[in-house]
Amino acid sequence: MQTKDFYFDLPEDLIAQTPSEIRGQDKLLVMDRISGKVEHHQMQDLIDLIDENTLMVFNNSKVRRSRCFAKKIQSEQAKKMNQQAPEKPVEFMILQSVPLQSLKEDDAKNFTCAWRAMVKNAKKQKVGCEYLFSDGTIGTIVENKIDEGTEFRTVAFKCNLDETWFENNGHIPLPPYIKREDNKEDSSRYQNVYAKETGSAACPTAGLHFTQDMLHNLAMKGISQEYVTLHVGLGTFLPVRVENIQDHKMHHEVFTITEETANAITKAKREGKKILAVGTTSVRTLESAWDEENQCLKAGTYSTNIFIYPGYKFKVVDKLFTNFHTPESTLMMLVSAFSDRCHIMSAYQEAIKERYRFFSYGDAMFIK
Repeated sequence: MQTKDFYFDLPEDLIAQTPSEIRGQDKLLVMDRISGKVEHHQMQDLIDLIDENTLMVFNNSKVRRSRCFAKKIQSEQAKKMNQQAPEKPVEFMILQSVPLQSLKEDDAKNFTCAWRAMVKNAKKQKVGCEYLFSDGTIGTIVENKIDEGTEFRTVAFKCNLDETWFENNGHIPLPPYIKREDNKEDSSRYQNVYAKETGSAACPTAGLHFTQDMLHNLAMKGISQEYVTLHVGLGTFLPVRVENIQDHKMHHEVFTITEETANAITKAKREGKKILAVGTTSVRTLESAWDEENQCLKAGTYSTNIFIYPGYKFKVVDKLFTNFHTPESTLMMLVSAFSDRCHIMSAYQEAIKERYRFFSYGDAMFIK
C-alpha cells in the first residue's frame, strides 16, 4: 500500500489548539469494527457502550518536560562574525539516555551521561558544538554513527539529568500542530490522570478523555482495568517519508508489563473477555508482548519497533479507544489495520462533516 492511501484533507480550524474546557467533556464517534457503521455520542456515554465482559488496558507512561532550549556557545571568532545577528536558542527534544559505553572511548571518559535528542536545524548542530541550558548546564554534541544523516544528535553532559533537571530546563512537549507555546494548564491537561511512570516525549493522548470519576464508574460496573507502560518516542510519531508503507522503519520504544498485569490479561483472553486497548501505544505494547506459542502475554521490559498496518492479524486487542490521527501517519495505518481503511476514511469524513476536533487535544473514537 502507498502512504498517500492514508491521506485526507482536514480544515485547519478543526485541529484542536487547546483541551476541552472540562476534562472528559468531548465528542465520541463510535464505529463498528466490521461494518463501519458510525454513531455519534458524548464521552460520558462510554460507560454504557462498554460490555461488562471487558478488560481495559491503559498506558500509564507520564510525559517528561523533554522540550528544551539552549544557547550555542560560540567561539570568539564566531561571536565577532555574529555581532549583529545573535543566534536563536536551539531546540532539543531529549528522548532517551544513551549508554556511555556505546560512545567513543574519550567521550565515555569525559562525560557523566549522554542523551539522544531530536534537534531543530540539525545540519547546523555538529559534533563538538556546545550548548548552554537555562540552569547553566553545558551539553556537547558527541559522535554517534546512528545520528549520521538524521535529525538526531547525541548530547553528552558532565552531570546526570534527573527529573528535577527536566523540570528546571524543559517545557511540555506539545505537538508541532499546536501553534502556541505551552502554558501552566498544559502541565496538567497534557497528562493522563493515571500517569505514573515518567519517560514519554509525547502524551499517550487517548487517555486524556478519562477522569478519575469515570475510571471509578467503569470499575463499579465491573469493567476490569490494567496498566502497561510504553514510553512514547519517535517510533510513534516520526512521519512516514517513503511512498510504499512496507519500506517504513519504526524506531524502537521501551515498554514494561508487570507479572500481575500479564497474568490478568492472559486470564481474560482465556476466559473469552474482550480486550479494549486505550490508545495505539497500548495496542502496540500488547501485540508486541503476546507469546503466540504459549498463548499468553509476556511480563518484563522489552523494546519494540512493531509497525502495524493493513494486513496485520491482531492477537490480543478486540476493541480500540483512540483519538483522531494525522494524515499519512503510522497511527492512521494502525487504526486502518484494526478495522478497514475504507471504513476509517469514511468515518473521518463523517467526523469532519460533524466538526469533531482532531488530534491530541481533540475528540475521541471508539472502534468496537
